[in-house]
Amino acid sequence: MTVHNDTVDNAKSTPDQEQPYRELGLKDDEYQRIVGILGRRPTDAELTVYSVMWSEHCSYKSSKVHLRYFGQTMTEEMGSKLLAGIGENAGVVDIGGGDAVTFRVESHNHPSYIEPYQGAATGVGGIVRDIMAMGARPIAVMDQLRFGPADADDTKRVLPGVVAGIGGYGNCLGLPNIGGETVFDETYAGNPLVNALCVGTLKVEDLKLAFASGKGNKVILFGSRTGLDGIGGVSVLASETFEEGAERKLPAVQVGDPFAEKVLIECCLELYHSGVVVGIQDLGGAGLACATSELAASGDGGMRVNLDAVPLRAENMSAAEILASESQERMCAVVAPENVERFMAICAKWDVNAAVIGEVTGEGDRLVITHNGEVVLDAPPSTIADEAPVYERPWARPAWQDEVQQQVGVGKHANLRETWLRMVASPALCSRDFITQQYDRYVRGNTVQAKYANSGVLRINEENNRGVAVSADASGRYTYLDPNMGARLALAEAYRNVAVTGARPVAITNCLNFGSPENPDVMWQFREAVHGLADGAVELGIPVSGGNVSFYNQTGDVPILPTPVVGVLGVIEDVEKAIGHALPARNDEEFTLLLLGETRDEFGGSIWQEISGQGLAGLPPQVDLGNEERLAEFFVGNGSVSAAHDLSEGGLAQALFETLLGSGKGAQVDLTGVHEDAFTAMFSESASRVLVAVSQDRADTAVQRATEAGVPVTVLGTTNSTGDITVAGETVTVAELAEAWHATLPQLFDHAMAPNSPA
Repeated sequence: MTVHNDTVDNAKSTPDQEQPYRELGLKDDEYQRIVGILGRRPTDAELTVYSVMWSEHCSYKSSKVHLRYFGQTMTEEMGSKLLAGIGENAGVVDIGGGDAVTFRVESHNHPSYIEPYQGAATGVGGIVRDIMAMGARPIAVMDQLRFGPADADDTKRVLPGVVAGIGGYGNCLGLPNIGGETVFDETYAGNPLVNALCVGTLKVEDLKLAFASGKGNKVILFGSRTGLDGIGGVSVLASETFEEGAERKLPAVQVGDPFAEKVLIECCLELYHSGVVVGIQDLGGAGLACATSELAASGDGGMRVNLDAVPLRAENMSAAEILASESQERMCAVVAPENVERFMAICAKWDVNAAVIGEVTGEGDRLVITHNGEVVLDAPPSTIADEAPVYERPWARPAWQDEVQQQVGVGKHANLRETWLRMVASPALCSRDFITQQYDRYVRGNTVQAKYANSGVLRINEENNRGVAVSADASGRYTYLDPNMGARLALAEAYRNVAVTGARPVAITNCLNFGSPENPDVMWQFREAVHGLADGAVELGIPVSGGNVSFYNQTGDVPILPTPVVGVLGVIEDVEKAIGHALPARNDEEFTLLLLGETRDEFGGSIWQEISGQGLAGLPPQVDLGNEERLAEFFVGNGSVSAAHDLSEGGLAQALFETLLGSGKGAQVDLTGVHEDAFTAMFSESASRVLVAVSQDRADTAVQRATEAGVPVTVLGTTNSTGDITVAGETVTVAELAEAWHATLPQLFDHAMAPNSPA
């Protein structure tokens, strides 16, 4: 089969040739802008490259005008520990002692709906390579998942594949999965969210960045061969203008090979430690088109690339196909000529394919790409990578927002015991063991906390036990009711989850999942969430180190709940002293239970509102981030705390149950100091609250420390060895709660959760 290969010379001589730019997602004025940049019509390859690089996913063209607010609000002091920040593959934080940590979260939503296993698996693979590209060793992953109703047929199709994909790829890489969330809501039906987070560690001096510098330096593509998978959307290859002959069968979702990536990780680390890498970029979205244009645009000279040198796994691939392919497990490096032989030898040692595909030319702002001996792309790389159109989309507070926010009386149930059992068994709060048991949590031996924990806690330095705590949180329900406050609440919860381990929060990342940016309601939600998160970061004094935006998450005209996932990284000097979320199972000791923080009648967006069918309305809990800072100070270096569990969804009831679970203990709880209404005391979702357990002989000290820190504190009662929890005159056993908590997901998904790997 012959594939048509449009060249620059041909483009000059055929200026009136029609091109399928609209099918590629480009608007009329965007196409004309490309023509103006080039001074002629684009070739097939150029049109492909501009279309993918100017897409919403790669260019942030609808969000950039609002994302600038992060940079405008960050102070010099906030960014003092950032080695790499917004705009890099991942944020990197100096955590002291020569150690640095990098983390980032990204979305792979639409591919995971189309092909759940590979969509989720390659989402993990992609975020891992972002971490690798910073010069780091990936050490752990997390996931934030959103699906339609738990009992919906399509959820039973999508969820098992997504979970199997995350577990299959992460487990094969040998990376522990240290936490995350799984949320069910009808707005995610037809548009699940699969957000993957990765954490990596490196020495400060080993930091790597994506740029092509140094005239004569070679560009080396290494890793898996390039194939036809992952050429997304209505690509250039669907048009007869771009292909002659039989129709090709192109998998729209990338196909991952975790074993190839595992070897690639080790190969990259040896390359870094050998000092043979000048610049590095992973190949993810937009493939080689992105890697070459971004490396060239960030460098100090032009670049020339020969596609004939790219190792292929399909015959007769056109230049457009090679550039747009999103085949997985590939990296692109810039290497000095004298180090090429050593680079190739290291790749050969690890049995990793590598090929010199180009060089830095020093010809200024010019990227030249050849194929079959002819020039198929000749353009300024900055116009591809950095100069996509920036849209100031219309935004306006929705007309329905005030009506939704009108305070509504939330019906409360008189029977606390019945309500508690109903709450823990709901899909919103029930055990996720049925999902997370498919993930390896403790591989590599440095996981300190994972299962049921507030945050994943990892040992970073085995010599001094320095470590990190990581949490990622979001509530689409809260954000729908008040986008600014919803983003602040996500930040507050992640910050608090990190703080209660005894870690000091140091950096923020995010993945902002919203509907169509062409909808003014959605853009208002997005803008409000960005401002809430950025302003909240300033109030807490820690930087936003990077993030990701995912738009067009909707089914038909109905957008998902606005879902800003916020991750927080904290540093703990000795992970052996990390505070756990649950009571130790020591039958010879009883504990005093304390509630830190103030409980108010706040049920807007709550789990009780959801499961009782009262409709999503009202205002979400209101958060004062100063209270979160005071809580954090209480926990740092506090050796008197035996266990701590943050209060968020499900309120005190859920935290109390999860704290006692597995300890063999019950408790006698007095709610009179919490709130005048027992139901509110148990199920309100007021922010800035933590349930704390301390040895009885340390209770007075803990109360005094909280008071001195300006944190409201209430003595709830003491634990006992009965296994019964007595609250407001009603008694329920931990065993009853646990049975209800464990049963829900197995009953819903047991038939669907057999191994679900690709055929």
